[in-house]
Amino acid sequence: MTVQIAHLYALGCMALVFFQIALIAGAPWGRITQGGRHEGPLPLSGRVIAAVSIPVLVGQGLAILSAAGFPGLGWPLWTGWTAFGVAVASTILNGITPSAPERHLWFPVTLILSALAGYVMVMAVWG
Repeated sequence: MTVQIAHLYALGCMALVFFQIALIAGAPWGRITQGGRHEGPLPLSGRVIAAVSIPVLVGQGLAILSAAGFPGLGWPLWTGWTAFGVAVASTILNGITPSAPERHLWFPVTLILSALAGYVMVMAVWG
């Protein structure tokens, strides 16, 4: 079960990677990301932030997969805890964003991802 939960988490991270790629490409979703300060496409600075988030999201997904015992990874367990911490921080930030559309969309998504990562990490230590 833990491996399947980790797969769901990694799939969620990959969906977020595709969202970031769309933002970089000019998708008009500035209202639902990065505090909702930009109507329409993000400016260059926002696109750079989206680009930086891509390796972070990929690393989070791989760290949780590794913590679940996915073959061939073998990352240290602290990387999974770091991924979980980043997921929780993202949940908090999405919960307090001044942008209501961003909060309504991303708070539940990041809350679910945090729960999935938390489950995997608890099972990796005490399972």
